Amino acid sequence: ISIHAYAYVTGRYALLPCGASMGDGYGPILVRKIPKPNAQIPNPHVDLRESLRDSVIAVPGKMTSAFLALQLFLGEFDYVVVPFDQIFEAVKNGRADAGLIIHEGQLTYARSGFQKVIDLGEWWKNETGLPLPLGGNVLRKDIPPRVQHDLLEIIRESIDFGLAHRDEALRHSMPYARDMDADLAGKFIGMYVNEFTRDYGETGRAAIRKFLGEARDKGYINTPVEVEFV
Repeated sequence: ISIHAYAYVTGRYALLPCGASMGDGYGPILVRKIPKPNAQIPNPHVDLRESLRDSVIAVPGKMTSAFLALQLFLGEFDYVVVPFDQIFEAVKNGRADAGLIIHEGQLTYARSGFQKVIDLGEWWKNETGLPLPLGGNVLRKDIPPRVQHDLLEIIRESIDFGLAHRDEALRHSMPYARDMDADLAGKFIGMYVNEFTRDYGETGRAAIRKFLGEARDKGYINTPVEVEFV
């Protein structure tokens, strides 16, 4: 579940301490088309936020953590919701002026004819010193504690196995890699499957509370948020 969406189910679900997807100094990126040689050069004196507020941004969903991070960075903006794997096309055909990328396009945008406007994970790290929480695993709170513990151990053992056998895990994942060779897929997996995936730790827990708390304080989450871990 996205950490953004988790804010709306905290009454019934708790976060497992493993299975996280976090960007530590990197994360979803905002891209736009590379200008043609004869195109008008953007005014460097225009604030980035101001120029983006005059744009239509293609986003992969309002409940994604990427969308919430963009709200925290930008405030209010015009957007159009587009399936995550069609955002490049939406920008290319003029349906949107910029696109919010949450998939392996974070590594391939340049070869697809786009330029990076901002990396939201990098911005968040500079602002808070914390990784940007994107996704996590949740468990229903009404499941008996012993069963919760057993499920936690099974999932953690699976993660440990994958981390200890990266080559085998990479081969298993390749049928799901879109337009990536093994080297690029391995890099992308390594960005989001790491020690934070094994356990949030205090840093990861602090990142989630900071991310959701700031969004709540600024009015982007309209429900009380009580973060709870199994």
